[in-house]
Amino acid sequence: MPVKKVLVVDDSPTERHVLGELLVRNGYLVITAESGEEAITKAKAEKPDLILMDVVMPGINGFQATRTLTRDETTRRIPVIMCTSKDQETDKIWGMRQGALDYLTKPIDQAALLNKIGALG
Repeated sequence: MPVKKVLVVDDSPTERHVLGELLVRNGYLVITAESGEEAITKAKAEKPDLILMDVVMPGINGFQATRTLTRDETTRRIPVIMCTSKDQETDKIWGMRQGALDYLTKPIDQAALLNKIGALG
């Protein structure tokens, strides 16, 4: 199933804007959340085709939100790609253990991100 609707989760308004603009320019419908809590709520309500998840956020971080989403019956089929400044190999391993499909570090390589999204469809 091709990706049409993407939930961008990041506490940085700049990151949400940059990723959102990239996705909209490439034909995707974008919804945003600025916290892990909001991401969980919006994922359940909006049923996006993909979630781009930051890690470092106040409250529920991206690892916790990803774990919650990938273990919940209503959201577990939504792929999550972590998009974060946390670039240690242990962070990547931990992110994947939480259920993430992929892990990209900031600054995000836009072409690589678009290729990964395209490959999901």
